[in-house]
Amino acid sequence: MTVSKTKSQLNAEKQKRFRERQRDAGKKLVRGYITPEAMSCYEEIRDKTHWKDSEVLSNALRLTYAAYKCGQIQLLTQWLKDHER
Repeated sequence: MTVSKTKSQLNAEKQKRFRERQRDAGKKLVRGYITPEAMSCYEEIRDKTHWKDSEVLSNALRLTYAAYKCGQIQLLTQWLKDHER
């Protein structure tokens, strides 16, 4: 039992160090760590649409999947590059 507790403590410390490194790199946790540029896009989407976090994620996945199914991923990627996103 001591061994599993030690492993649990080691994992918790490892996760804590990871979270600290992400914060130090300027990333914020929003269902995963994102860069400051991505955070500004996320905030812009939330401001314009008034969607909750789960709605933003769901709709982003739907949009990406629809672009994939219609063969428009390249178009979506080009738009993001053109608008420096």
